[in-house]
Amino acid sequence: MKLAIIGATGVVGNTFINILEQDLHIFIDQLYLLSSSRSAGKKIMFKGKEHTILELTETFFEENKIDYALFCAGGKISLKYAPIAAKNNCIVIDNSSAWRMESGVPLIVPEVNIDAANGHKGIIANPNCAAIQGVVALKPLHDAYTLKRVVYSTYQAVSGAGQGALDDLRDGINGAAPKTFAHPIAFNLIPQIDLFDNETGYTKEELKIIEETQKILGLNALKMTATAVRVPVINGHSISANIEFEKSFTLEEVRDVLAKAPGLVLQDDISDSLYPMPLACSGKDEVFVGRIRRDPSVENGLNIFIVADNLKKGAALNAVQILKQIM
Repeated sequence: MKLAIIGATGVVGNTFINILEQDLHIFIDQLYLLSSSRSAGKKIMFKGKEHTILELTETFFEENKIDYALFCAGGKISLKYAPIAAKNNCIVIDNSSAWRMESGVPLIVPEVNIDAANGHKGIIANPNCAAIQGVVALKPLHDAYTLKRVVYSTYQAVSGAGQGALDDLRDGINGAAPKTFAHPIAFNLIPQIDLFDNETGYTKEELKIIEETQKILGLNALKMTATAVRVPVINGHSISANIEFEKSFTLEEVRDVLAKAPGLVLQDDISDSLYPMPLACSGKDEVFVGRIRRDPSVENGLNIFIVADNLKKGAALNAVQILKQIM
């Protein structure tokens, strides 16, 4: 297999490389690492071999006949180069938001809707980080009790905004002014992720979470709302999910459903202060769920807390899982 990583020097690109290096079930005959002209010529080690970063050009996919490409270089790059790759018989798994809501482009979380990947036309979209971890928990609950309404409050780590955001957190602890965020993130919360939609007052991140969750689950009419908050956590996104079902349930049944669901780890023992936390979940492959309790304010209401490593399951790992399924 000839595999290319577009955006190899970024935070997600580095995570791609680390995951592929440790995976013993993906056999890569030739690996191409690509980035912008600023990074071209740099060296990266992969499985004991030195690889030179190449500059992405419009002729690269024609000249090299790549089988699969993992894109993590941002929406503008994906919009321009993913169709070129697909035209040259390369299957693209794109980590940006560029193609997620495009009709005919599958939006895939392997534990939830891998069968939808069969309909791809050369481009498969990797969902938003928060949407990924959320649907891993929502899907088994929907199958059991039928979702009626979902309210998300997300607490998202700075690593989801890239290296500049990480620098803002670390430098801000020492009193430095932010360079990436509009406000200090150290010792603070910022209730804005991405730009605001002036018409609705929601941020683009919040709209992505809602729309992508509906598409992945195949529930376009699902009633859903979200508030996304950036928190001073290095890695690991958290979601407080308030869920209303069509059917009744017992908490014992819910715990059993979640404990048996693929990709989920149940952490729900309040007597031992056991519940998901970003620090404990960072570096892990799974999605963790806990703080399971009824919402007595509505019929068939439930509260759960969902945590996952946003760079792994929320980005690179999910894309690699898609790759393994479609190879």
